[in-house]
Amino acid sequence: MPPSTVTYVQKACAYITRTEGELLVFDGPEYEKKQVPKGTLDEDETPREALIREVREETGLEELDSIDYLTTDLWQRRERRWYVRHFFHAVVDEPRDEWVHTVTGEGEEVGNEYECSWIETPAQVQFALDLDDYLHLLRRQPLTAVPSPQSSQP
Repeated sequence: MPPSTVTYVQKACAYITRTEGELLVFDGPEYEKKQVPKGTLDEDETPREALIREVREETGLEELDSIDYLTTDLWQRRERRWYVRHFFHAVVDEPRDEWVHTVTGEGEEVGNEYECSWIETPAQVQFALDLDDYLHLLRRQPLTAVPSPQSSQP
């Protein structure tokens, strides 16, 4: 019998808020519940770099005013498949209340349309893939700074 293998996939997840404190979410074609920008790290890409790329690809937002590292966890989606999820909080100055963005970049999601909007009370919303696990960290002040590139952390 072949040995059991476990796969670990590195993911970057973004809690994006605007100055009013609202959280950016979107509806996409894959899941019926709300999502936040997230995605798999490319080879030789840091979690922070992946976060910036994924936000651009999935929402069209080009500039983030700040990015703060929140936490990293190990989350199992399927048997023998684990995700190492790096969560960040980013603040953006975005006047649009809602918009539809067509996914750019590379991969299976290119061309998909995501309906982006802001919510004021995330606790009342159901999220796909347990993406709301660390929303409580957004209330903590001050937020933890992003580790430096020389650090072994994300």
